[in-house]
Amino acid sequence: MILGTAGHIDHGKTSLVRALTGVDTDRLPEEKRRGITIDLGFAPLRFPDGTTVGVVDVPGHEAFVRTMLAGASGIDIGLLVIAADEGPMPQTREHLAILELLHVPRLIVALTKADLVEEEWLGLVTADVAALLADTPFHDAPIIAASAQDGRGLDAIRAAITTAIAASREPKGEGDLFRLPIDRVFTVKGTGTVVTGTVWTGQLAVDDTVRLLPGARTARVRGLHVHGAPVRRIARGQRAAIALAGLDADDLERGATLVTSGAWEQSLVLRADVHLLPGAPELRPRTRVRFHLGTADVGARIVAAAGPVGAGSPRAARVVLDEPIAARGGDRFVLRSASPLTTIGGGAVTDSQASRRTRPMPAVDLGDADRLALLAREAGWQGLSHAAIPLRIGVSPSRIQELTARTGGITRLGERWYDRAVLEDARARLVRQVEAFLAQHPLATGAARSETMSRLRMGQELFDATVAELVRAGKLLASGAELAPPRWAPALSQQQAHSTHELVAALDAAGVEPPSVSELEARFGQQVLPLLRHLERGGQLVQVEDGRFYTPAAVRLLLERMEAAMAGGRELAPTDLREVLGVSRKFLIPFLEYCDRRGYTIRQGNARAWRGVKA
Repeated sequence: MILGTAGHIDHGKTSLVRALTGVDTDRLPEEKRRGITIDLGFAPLRFPDGTTVGVVDVPGHEAFVRTMLAGASGIDIGLLVIAADEGPMPQTREHLAILELLHVPRLIVALTKADLVEEEWLGLVTADVAALLADTPFHDAPIIAASAQDGRGLDAIRAAITTAIAASREPKGEGDLFRLPIDRVFTVKGTGTVVTGTVWTGQLAVDDTVRLLPGARTARVRGLHVHGAPVRRIARGQRAAIALAGLDADDLERGATLVTSGAWEQSLVLRADVHLLPGAPELRPRTRVRFHLGTADVGARIVAAAGPVGAGSPRAARVVLDEPIAARGGDRFVLRSASPLTTIGGGAVTDSQASRRTRPMPAVDLGDADRLALLAREAGWQGLSHAAIPLRIGVSPSRIQELTARTGGITRLGERWYDRAVLEDARARLVRQVEAFLAQHPLATGAARSETMSRLRMGQELFDATVAELVRAGKLLASGAELAPPRWAPALSQQQAHSTHELVAALDAAGVEPPSVSELEARFGQQVLPLLRHLERGGQLVQVEDGRFYTPAAVRLLLERMEAAMAGGRELAPTDLREVLGVSRKFLIPFLEYCDRRGYTIRQGNARAWRGVKA
């Protein structure tokens, strides 16, 4: 469980954390010198029952809001700190908006420095804070007067945290994909590179292999620490330090993310539901913003389907990022204007792997099943990868079976999901493609599977499944590598029948040295080859080599001459066989190779012998 502070500068966040935990989270010399928090600080808050809450202390200065965002992402409980002697200030309001945009589940308000004000003033400030919270999801958050100096209210804050913990108990990440956004990187002598962060989802163990996103670098987990103590495994909701083998500290920075599953892909274009705060300027497609997700902070453009995005109701939009990040469906993000730097809105990712040409989702707040059906439909013949569903939709892999079962209109083939209307279209177009091919090639016994698949630009998995379904339905016949409609048979036209007689006559006249296919095409036209193959299937011709056909009588004559010359086991070289067969070398070698393939002869070095097969 992670608790994160929020609030204006000098309102006592770090002092309150120190009073609650005994840890001074200001670790940098500059923080000590200036007396303000500059970077994220971390501390364990331990309870008597053994529960330990990780505390993230954030800076309150307006110049460090991007750092505050890195710390606020992934927290379970917000601790909004407001000084009783000043009341809500600009960063109070901005930090509160950020907690709301990130959908932080629970909030506790601490009115610090209560020892410096009178009870009447404290009552006025409490009323102001209640009014500030009234129109937010945190309208019922406890408001506790406290002091780090005299200890007032500290027990009440601990009790409120305990109550929030009891209401926020969640599984420890069993079955989900591991992800940890990195918020610190450093080197420890004798250990090497160490990164820290909050485990957003899943679990990680010592000796596991992690991937660094963006990019494709990997490392081995050398060691794990939680609140300074070594552990063998970390899980969702824990602050952790991870020692990595195989990566230098220079390879890493805040904003990167550690993952384990190979299904993770970096994202450059997202689809999202975007909500702008009241008073925020309109976002047009060319407007530059800063996009904050996890610890990542990158430039982006927001493109809606119809016109600019304005304040008010959420709008479905496409987010085009300047740099890749690790994102997942359901992730919350914050938007800040580029100039002046101020928080203007945020939203939720609805698809983490959109393409640059993909339009926004058609409606805001689509349910998981509706988004899955839409993604399958958009994937078309490519299908939606089963492994991508947890990331694009944002559900645990353990929930996929339940989700797909209640998503109408989709079917799984192998490792991909398809829209059933897409499958119907694939079946219809495959049949039409086969029929169209055979209409152009009426002498073919069928359309080649490989060529049909290539012409349709259909993946192997979908093609095979579609063919199998059409064969089962009796709409196609599959014979070897060819496809044909039921009862298909090659048929000659009257003109083609006349041409076949001419071809056979020409080859018969040529005897044992027949013309090649190209020579026949020059004489009879380009339709020669299909006619020759038709004649071959009917036993009227024999293909001896690529591009050359013989009459059966010519082949029989050559084989009889060869068998007679090799009688008694005699072995003959090609030069001898040339005289025996009475053909030139151009015809001799291909015919000898034909005899070898058919098993009439066997090579013995440079010579050949008859195998005893009757010609």
